[in-house]
Amino acid sequence: MSHTINPLHERTHILVGDEGIHKLASKHVLIVGLGGVGGAATEAIARIGIGHITLLDHDVVGLSNLNRQLITLQSNLGEKKTAVAAKRIADINPDAQVTIHDEFIHPDNVDALLAELKPDYVLDCIDSVVCKAALIHACQKADIAIVTSLGAGGRFDVSKAEVTTLKKTHTCGLARALRTRLRKIGGSLDYPVIFSSEPAINASTHQAIPGDPDARPRATNGTISYLPNIFGFMTAGYAIQQMLQKD
Repeated sequence: MSHTINPLHERTHILVGDEGIHKLASKHVLIVGLGGVGGAATEAIARIGIGHITLLDHDVVGLSNLNRQLITLQSNLGEKKTAVAAKRIADINPDAQVTIHDEFIHPDNVDALLAELKPDYVLDCIDSVVCKAALIHACQKADIAIVTSLGAGGRFDVSKAEVTTLKKTHTCGLARALRTRLRKIGGSLDYPVIFSSEPAINASTHQAIPGDPDARPRATNGTISYLPNIFGFMTAGYAIQQMLQKD
């Protein structure tokens, strides 16, 4: 090599070269949702050398997250997920600029948030259909690239995970609901998603959400240790490939 490469990027540099390293360092990625999918996506984005990472999540680390969420440890239970993820990024790549938003994204704030942040790429790793649709539609209107992770819950089979477009999805209840919502608000279905064609195992019965007496009872999907993380790495991997392409 003709010049010194940061050891963090030495193996990546072999694949993408100087141009790729510099291009990734110039990018700003917004990761919305830091659960099983978002935590793994954050890991990949941090280790690839993205220069500016914005983390958005309103939740705290909980015991039920331990079976699958990469950022969750016994030692950080009860801490804000954004703070935990930011600390992890700093321990991986201290050169990365990290911005934290401890809030819940919703239709009323998403346009203003995107206008403020101006990300190059958005990774949609949230569960709420209304919020996902609002985020996707806002990105489409603002001409901001976005990739969505769909339902990883209730599934085991790694071979059924794939990259496609929302309009080509099937078998996934979250995808079906998202298609309906996007059509209703005028969004496009022709954009990239990560989804599984494996039929989901039924969720638990509807139960109240602990600590939130005003929230509607909801069902809980079963989850396995690896599949949400695979979805997260695929979500980040797709975005990274797209960012490395020629402008």
